Amino acid sequence: MNDESYIKLAIEVAKKGQGNVSPNPLVGCVIIKNDKIIGAGYHEKYGENHAEINAIESSKESVEGATLFVNLEPCSHFGKTPPCVDKIIEKKIKRVVIGTLDMNPIVSGNGIKRLKAAGVDVKVGILEKECADLNKFFFKYITKKIPYVTLKAAQTLDGKIADKSGNSKWISSTVSRKIVHQMRSRYDAIMVGSGTIEKDNPRLTVRYIEGRNPKRIILDTNLKLKINHKIFHNNTDGNLIVITSDNNRKKQSKIAKLRSLGVQILFADENKKGLIDLRSALIEIGKLNISSLIVEGGSILLSNFIKSNLYDDVTLFIAPKILGSGIDSFGDLGIKSIQKSNRLKIDSLEKVGDDIMVQLSK
Repeated sequence: MNDESYIKLAIEVAKKGQGNVSPNPLVGCVIIKNDKIIGAGYHEKYGENHAEINAIESSKESVEGATLFVNLEPCSHFGKTPPCVDKIIEKKIKRVVIGTLDMNPIVSGNGIKRLKAAGVDVKVGILEKECADLNKFFFKYITKKIPYVTLKAAQTLDGKIADKSGNSKWISSTVSRKIVHQMRSRYDAIMVGSGTIEKDNPRLTVRYIEGRNPKRIILDTNLKLKINHKIFHNNTDGNLIVITSDNNRKKQSKIAKLRSLGVQILFADENKKGLIDLRSALIEIGKLNISSLIVEGGSILLSNFIKSNLYDDVTLFIAPKILGSGIDSFGDLGIKSIQKSNRLKIDSLEKVGDDIMVQLSK
């Protein structure tokens, strides 16, 4: 096997931490000696050992003189755990192959400098794009302090997410819904507007697969939602967040009622149209160490994210159905000509069940 093959293996090992390490990055590590894998590990949980330490500790023989492969630059600072580079140097590992630099300003390049200064042979930039894609949530959050945002919708061939009465159950297939629940388990949080709660009465949890439930975020500008909805009374994990206008701080009775149900209240600015300012909301969400967010609608919320240019990618599930009339996936964006339309790049396209899943990025 060559360097690329071992970095590919490190990436696969890193994925085992999905859903458990945020806001830290996904990191996998493989240690090779005499053309044999002698150790492997990944960052398993936020606040616990990093991948390099787990890989070193898993080895049943000395790692002195070995080559360590890792998808992300080893840390060189004290955080919740000591610096990984110190352990690598202490254990006399001869060579370190790194997928990509860490964009965290307190790490970027420093880990490599420390290793080189200690005489370790360092190689950087192996499968760099794949390694960067793996940690797109972390890189966005660590540099911008707001979460990575994915817009998600299930729609008909003619772009409808619901019929005229607002009914959307079920546009997509069971297979598509399972994939959505897999997505939910990998993201820190899921967001909807108050209209979606009123129309669909969703739980916004992971049920079709085994996995972690994301935090659930509702934008409720005027604190108008009644508390008889499922989402308020199934909040056993205390991971429900309501974001409302800063102007509602005086509504103490409603706020107290929500808090008694374990709901966390965040206050954000309003925009000129009297809606929650999305950038303000994302800043407040970022303060909670939420590094990734799926926005599941409805149409107004999805459209506002596009108009505000505050999204990173889009996932669409397109069902082979035609409604002819109903609620559009995206509303009026204020665009007057095809030349000025939002142009996205298709990253992947695949058939899932009866539907087509399209993943797009800016």
